[in-house]
Amino acid sequence: MYPALAVARAVRDARPDVDLSYIGGARGLENQLVAAELDLPYHRLTVRSLRSATRDIHLVLDPLRLAASAPQAFVLLGRLRPAAIFTSGGYLAVPLVAAARARGIPSLVWEGNVMPGRATRAVGRLATRVAVSFPPTLAAFGSKGFVSGTPIRSFVGIDRDAARRSFGVAEEDRLLLVFGGSQAVARFNAALGEALPRLVDDWRVLHLAGVTGVEAAREARERLPAELRERYTIEPFLTDRMADALVAADLVVGRAGSSTCAELTAVGVAAILVPYPYAGAHQRLNAAWLAEQGAAVAVPDEELDGDRLIAEAATLRDDRARAAIAKAASKLGRPDAARRLAEELLALATAR
Repeated sequence: MYPALAVARAVRDARPDVDLSYIGGARGLENQLVAAELDLPYHRLTVRSLRSATRDIHLVLDPLRLAASAPQAFVLLGRLRPAAIFTSGGYLAVPLVAAARARGIPSLVWEGNVMPGRATRAVGRLATRVAVSFPPTLAAFGSKGFVSGTPIRSFVGIDRDAARRSFGVAEEDRLLLVFGGSQAVARFNAALGEALPRLVDDWRVLHLAGVTGVEAAREARERLPAELRERYTIEPFLTDRMADALVAADLVVGRAGSSTCAELTAVGVAAILVPYPYAGAHQRLNAAWLAEQGAAVAVPDEELDGDRLIAEAATLRDDRARAAIAKAASKLGRPDAARRLAEELLALATAR
């Protein structure tokens, strides 16, 4: 939903007079987040925002909710009468884009992964236009597709030196940022715990351990020699300061979700990507494509342990090695993706 909100902000920046509404699903924190971020009118469909990935009652209920949401979306769009709709794909987009197609409302669908999901492939056939983050994805959508990049937070105006000072990073230090995206990652926390005594000699480490990982991280910090503890900073997560952390970092260890990949390339920072091994292997293909372009190092999830983390970080302690990856990443960055998508959506809305 964050890419969708980034596009909404860009639409408001371009056309402050435009009326916007948000349509969400019956699972998740969308309603609260939409209210907090942009205070948009919120409309909920019966379908859940995320399809069940486990064998439970929802495997039966989800198709029924999807069927119920189709007429619900049709009625809702008839009442709202939008000039155009934007969706970031997924399960929720199926009834929404189908209803838009039935009512003659133009739709713009965005796909953030190299390999589009089944739901996005389906709605892509019904949509007016399909935006993608990675060039290889165009093959799935034909002439209606175009490369927009991933809508992300803005990094404009962030001073790197000031950002580094805010995290206590000295000029001669190299900052290693470790984070797993929107949730704690046990694999990252365990590998960092093993590697920490050797890492902090060469790196100042900023670790976003998640709420559940903070206690173990603090215990690992206490086991360090007293003079090295200040080189390891632990946060459960960062909200307003996440952009500063990415700009301040010399090397990032993270997952390979679409937004993470987009932010790393927008900033132009070297990264070790450890793709989430489930969810259809989408992240594995994202990481592989960036690695093929020389824009990241990809490490399979099952191979990440303390020794592997030490080995990769030691190689990238060399400034020239990191600079080569950062330069390749920067060439792939599309920091204006939200504006590009807003322009396309407004063009659809005004029949241009």
